[in-house]
Amino acid sequence: MTSDRAQLIVDAESAWNEHRWLDAIALFDEANRRKSSPKLEARLVQARHRAFRELPRGPRGGPWPPVPLESSNDPGFGGVPDRGEGIPEIEGAHLSAEVLARSIHGQGSLLVRGLLGPPVVDRLITDIDHAFAAFDRCEGTEVDSVESGAPWFAPFRPQRHYPFDAGGRKFVVTNGGMWTVDSPRAMFDLLESFRSVGLRRVLREYLGERPVLSAKKATLRRVAMARGGDWHQDGAFLGAGIRSMNVWLALSSCGGATNCPGLDVVSRRLPEVCPTGTDGAWFDWSIGQGMVDRVAGPAGVVRPSFEPGDALLFDDLNLHRTAPMPGLDDDDVVPRYAIETWFFAPSVYPAEQIPVVW
Repeated sequence: MTSDRAQLIVDAESAWNEHRWLDAIALFDEANRRKSSPKLEARLVQARHRAFRELPRGPRGGPWPPVPLESSNDPGFGGVPDRGEGIPEIEGAHLSAEVLARSIHGQGSLLVRGLLGPPVVDRLITDIDHAFAAFDRCEGTEVDSVESGAPWFAPFRPQRHYPFDAGGRKFVVTNGGMWTVDSPRAMFDLLESFRSVGLRRVLREYLGERPVLSAKKATLRRVAMARGGDWHQDGAFLGAGIRSMNVWLALSSCGGATNCPGLDVVSRRLPEVCPTGTDGAWFDWSIGQGMVDRVAGPAGVVRPSFEPGDALLFDDLNLHRTAPMPGLDDDDVVPRYAIETWFFAPSVYPAEQIPVVW
């Protein structure tokens, strides 16, 4: 690949014009690494969306997950128990597809300590603050060009054949979130951060295919909410037969005994989506406390303590919620910065989602 940034951009635009979206991604990525540009970052978001048509789709044969689940002599398994209670934990340097598969299919989740370091965490927090500020400046106006909110807010518009309700953008922001695709700079920084620690390789090996995000399930979060969320499994609205992995990245010290909301997690593998809308559940897609108590079993519910840069990885069968903080008002809660990113295998990509190729 050429070392000339200007030539990279020329080659990227040629790939764009020829609908070679995967080539365009690689070229725009490299050019933006050398010098960031709002225009390149916005182009990258669209190229990632359009590249989905280039990926192989349809049923994939062979067993899955494509890595062995049996015990290993890999030293990374030191923090991953074969059985027992609690969420398996490892240091970020020990993360591999085999460790991930064994943890997810054994106990339902994996807590990765120190996946990202302090300088990267600080940058992502700054990205989130800039993104929300840019949204506020642009609210109520017609944002027709990347320059309007560049580089922090450029409303994503998918291709016409994908189901998309722009009204969902306001709903997400009202609840302390923002679609990552709406902030091209934040998306670039996040994916670069993940790439630099080998997460793309791990997810590709685990999923057996190139990871694909969803525009509707990749979210920047800045939340100060005492009441918590509703128990749910994302499989209740993603559908059956998919391959998924959520990377829930903490950017604040949260959970445990802090005044910053973390997550409550059922620390065992569930074989299927539980009945929803029962046991006093608030919504038809959520799960009531009685059902949670029955399925949690002896493993029970865990409220992990997160430090900035830690990540909890889990799939569509994991039962979890944003942890409530009884006795506190929202004003007493320390805002929690986090980023949630769902990845999927393209051959079984869930219906109703909007693909964004990594």
